Amino acid sequence: MKKIGLYVHIPYCIHKCHYCDFISFSGKEETIKTYIETLKKEIDECKYTGFDIGTIYIGGGTPSAIDEKYITEILSKIKEKFIVTQDVEITLEVNPGTITREKLKEYKKTGVNRLSIGLQSTDNEILKKIGRIHTYEEFLETYNMAREEEFNNINVDLMFALPDETEESIAIQVSEVINLNPEHISIYSLIIEENTKLKQMLENKEIEIPSDEEERKMYWKIKELLEENEYEHYEISNYSKPGYYSKHNSDCWSQKEYLGFGVAAHSYINAKRFSNSKTIEEYIKNYNYKDIEEEQDKEGMAKEYMMLGLRKIQGVSISAFERKFQINPLFYFRFEISKLVEEDLIEIDLDNIKLTHKGLDLANLVFEEFI
Repeated sequence: MKKIGLYVHIPYCIHKCHYCDFISFSGKEETIKTYIETLKKEIDECKYTGFDIGTIYIGGGTPSAIDEKYITEILSKIKEKFIVTQDVEITLEVNPGTITREKLKEYKKTGVNRLSIGLQSTDNEILKKIGRIHTYEEFLETYNMAREEEFNNINVDLMFALPDETEESIAIQVSEVINLNPEHISIYSLIIEENTKLKQMLENKEIEIPSDEEERKMYWKIKELLEENEYEHYEISNYSKPGYYSKHNSDCWSQKEYLGFGVAAHSYINAKRFSNSKTIEEYIKNYNYKDIEEEQDKEGMAKEYMMLGLRKIQGVSISAFERKFQINPLFYFRFEISKLVEEDLIEIDLDNIKLTHKGLDLANLVFEEFI
């Protein structure tokens, strides 16, 4: 039977970080109970069935900001509605400052087997500047508690090119995280988004951020450090110990199907992309509303497959593309591939089309060819 993934969105935060433009809200705690009831109804009434669930990802927001009983209720409802595989990967995003030992015990009991802990920086001054609610010491407390509760698949989320960071300071931070020996590290470059507090702070000259050139130097320094310490660079922003890729995200980059539940959650099923209402109030009123964003034809699907696949360091498998689309990508995208090879942005390595070193620096130019 076909396997798909499930994504569940918990849109609540204690405090909105200064860089964040995700669909998340603070100060709406009074809606939590109704929201969870609505979410369970949406799952219960889902018309898409006939497949196994291989991955479940509960993200946000800050899922650990709500009572742990709600996570148990959501997972119980999923298991009641769908066939969940025995080896299912269940990831839960958690943030320091919102975690207790009791919560971790409940998560473990209910089947969560992968934690993604939001750290962002080991520097307390930088954490303050970007609006995080925790210190590095609180992160360490959360991380060590999770280990004591026998979570043996942990991702740590980091950011780089943050205010006042240098190549030297990010190297120290990454080394501190490496010393903790997490199974997986995600590390994203800061993007200044519209309508965020950080953008306002930058415009008001309250902060300074590294230049593009400095940001690129940081990227390569991080890559070098992580690879020296046996972390495999398997996607532009993701590194893992052998056997610990994020299954959920890897499936998304391989254009596998998934269903999303909750505010603003996206789904991809039967070559259609659709999403839910973007506010808690709208979602509670009409949880069955789906905004169809795209109905893909073969060409649209093939372009997206290339764009997603090129995010992976090993790139796009020519033989896998042929199996899926019954045509060789080197022929189907001959003009785009020829141009990108000529510009030294991609290379063909046996069965794989993948980004070059230069392509990793200019990945958006590559992706634009397949939009």
